[in-house]
Amino acid sequence: MFTGIVTAVGQVAAIETHTDERRLRIDVGTLSMANAVVGESIAVDGVCLTVTEFSESEFVADVSNETAALTTLGDRLAGARVNLERALAVGDTLGGHLVAGHVDGLGRVESWARDGASWRLVIKSDASLGRYWASKGSVCVDGISLTINDVGDDWLGVNIVPHTLNWTSLAERQVGDRVNLEVDLIARYVARQLAFRN
Repeated sequence: MFTGIVTAVGQVAAIETHTDERRLRIDVGTLSMANAVVGESIAVDGVCLTVTEFSESEFVADVSNETAALTTLGDRLAGARVNLERALAVGDTLGGHLVAGHVDGLGRVESWARDGASWRLVIKSDASLGRYWASKGSVCVDGISLTINDVGDDWLGVNIVPHTLNWTSLAERQVGDRVNLEVDLIARYVARQLAFRN
């Protein structure tokens, strides 16, 4: 479980292919690996990955074919910057919202527009995800917990404050780029319960 508060921006140091699956070696940047253990989870651009090896400066994680196909991790090349967050520990501050690290779908950056000191980002999504979006609700975009400002059937708009722009890799996303989307956990369960009532 994560919070969607990115604590470091790392870099894909190397991509290895083993039996048609990918193994990522991630340079952790400023992410602390203190007390890390093999088998723990780290969110990479919002995708929960299992650490198979690590040192103070990097970790290794396997990416299945399914994960590569259904997330942007299949697009990432060596040198790409990625948002990182270690799993939530008991007693940690829950600054964003509860995030599982299970990507529900991909979106595309539709537009960037200046909005005062911030930026308004519009993301086009699969229409099947639209039922989970709510104005002033939460969404996780490339591992970043964001508040939804406005919604349509197949798009959502979020405001990016300067801190988020400066401390994540989101500023590198251009119109047309794909992003990982995870719906709010509460919205997911409410929708499931409503489906049983019909």
